[in-house]
Amino acid sequence: MRIVAGYRVKYSKSCFQTAYAAHSNPKVVIMSTLSVLILARNEERNISDCIGSVAFADEIIVIDDFSTDRTRQLAEEAGARVIQRSMSGDWGGQQTFAVEQARCEWILFLDADERISPELAEEIKTTLKYGQPAAYWIQRHNRFHHNRATHGTLRPDFVCRLMPAAGVTVEGYVHPAILHPYQDKKLRHPMYHYTYDNWDQYFGKFNHYTKLSAEKYRKAGKSVSFTKDILLRPIWAFIKVYIFDKGFLDGKIGWIFAVNHYFYTMTKYVRLYYLYKSDGKL
Repeated sequence: MRIVAGYRVKYSKSCFQTAYAAHSNPKVVIMSTLSVLILARNEERNISDCIGSVAFADEIIVIDDFSTDRTRQLAEEAGARVIQRSMSGDWGGQQTFAVEQARCEWILFLDADERISPELAEEIKTTLKYGQPAAYWIQRHNRFHHNRATHGTLRPDFVCRLMPAAGVTVEGYVHPAILHPYQDKKLRHPMYHYTYDNWDQYFGKFNHYTKLSAEKYRKAGKSVSFTKDILLRPIWAFIKVYIFDKGFLDGKIGWIFAVNHYFYTMTKYVRLYYLYKSDGKL
């Protein structure tokens, strides 16, 4: 078992019909079937474009955390199967639930604010047709509003997203890890991650994820030191993204994100510190 870190659709054939056709006529090369798994909550701005980027899939499943906007309606109009389930901050549990709903041989994990490029879509189809069972990593290009920063916190990263469904589970509360029995491989073409539409959304997620991270650390019994974690660790976090990850090459936005990363790191440990100091005294 390996551990890694973390639409308008026509259903002309079911996943099982396709698999049966391949078995009954082994001389015919038939593409393996694919379920796309999307977690969503209040993603009406993103969900249609996200689903549209994977229109080639045999099945698209949206696990909706009881959105209060038009996410469910738009997803269903785009051809997705929508299942509502409360996530309660447990990303790993929600993704494992999504895997259990998949009807196809392969799965592709996708966030609502991500898009599969046309080139990657073709590569995925080729992989499903000719590739061997493996866990495929995809390079993800991050975008913030109108800024196309490519260093620091917005530098491209690789994420493990495409694999056969058999034997896959997901663990972890905030940044879950995918557990699978397959060899790791990489795809060549990128996907796109539209991280934030504006600064209000950025700081909303800043607050949400620092809170979840602190709760995760507390649950795991992680200790916190004022000197090491609140004073020194944020300084190192800034140096890493601004100097070593070359955030300075992105100009003004690179500086802003490096400073925000400093405060993000400090804030999650301040939150953890106060979870242990329930009387509010430093």
